[in-house]
Amino acid sequence: MTPNDKTVFYKYVAGVVALGLFLSIFWPFGSVPAGYRGVVTTFGKPQDEVRLEGIHFLVPIAQKLNLVNVSIVRSNDQSEAASKDLQTVHTTITLNYHTNPSAAISVYRDLGNDPEIRIVQPAVQEAVKAVTAKYTAEELISKREMVRNEIMQDLNDRMARHGMTIDEMSITNFRFSDSFNQAIESKTTAEQLKLKADRDLERIKVEANQRVAAAEGEARSLAAQRQQITAELLQLRSIENERAAIEKWNGVMPQYLTAGSALPFINTSSK
Repeated sequence: MTPNDKTVFYKYVAGVVALGLFLSIFWPFGSVPAGYRGVVTTFGKPQDEVRLEGIHFLVPIAQKLNLVNVSIVRSNDQSEAASKDLQTVHTTITLNYHTNPSAAISVYRDLGNDPEIRIVQPAVQEAVKAVTAKYTAEELISKREMVRNEIMQDLNDRMARHGMTIDEMSITNFRFSDSFNQAIESKTTAEQLKLKADRDLERIKVEANQRVAAAEGEARSLAAQRQQITAELLQLRSIENERAAIEKWNGVMPQYLTAGSALPFINTSSK
C-alpha cells in the first residue's frame, strides 16, 4: 500500500467514525418497544404526552426518550409480622402487577421509574402487617383465602394511588415458630385420638345393642316354644321314642333292666 493509499484509508476510517459520533449525538429518532411507554424529556423536564409503541421524532441534544415498563411484573416479597395472639408469622407474597400506561409520566417523575423499590415492597410490608394483626395464628391458616383477599384489597388501595394495578396475588407460604408448630401438631393428634375414641364408643354401643336384640329374639323364641308344649305333643314325642327303640331292638330280651329303662312293645305306664 502506497503512502497515498494509506492516507485515503485513514481519511475514510476517520470519516466513518465522525459520522457515527454525529449520528449518535444528533440522531433525531427514538423507538418504544412492546410492553413499554415512552416519556420524552426536554432538557430533563418530562413532557405531558405519553409516547406509544413505535418510532418517534426527537430534537437532537435537547430531547431524550425514557422507557417505562407497563407490562406485568412479578414480585416476590417476604414479611415478618405479629398475629393477634402475638405469634411471629413469616409470610411470603407473590405479586403480579403492572403500571397503568396513563400513569407512565408520574411513575417516571415521582417514583424515579422504579416503582418496585419505592412503592411495591413497602406497600406489601405494611399491608401484611396490618391484616395479620387482625387474626390469630390458627385463623391465618383456617381463613387463608379471607386473609389473602384483605391483603390484596389493602395493596390495591395503596398502589392505585401511584398508578399501579394488581393482576394477581398469592400467599405462597405462612411460617410460624417451632413452638407453635409443635402445639398445632399436639392439638391435631389429640383431636384425632378423640375422634377415634368417639368412633370406638359408637361401635361398642352398636355391638351391645345387637347383642341385646339377639338375646331378646332368643328369649321370644324360647317363650314361643314353651307355649307350644302340650300334653298331646308330649305323648307324640313318647310314641316317637318307642318307635325308635323298636327299630333298634334285635329281638333278644335283656337280662337286666336298669331303673327307668323300657321294653319294646311293653307299656309300663299306669292307668
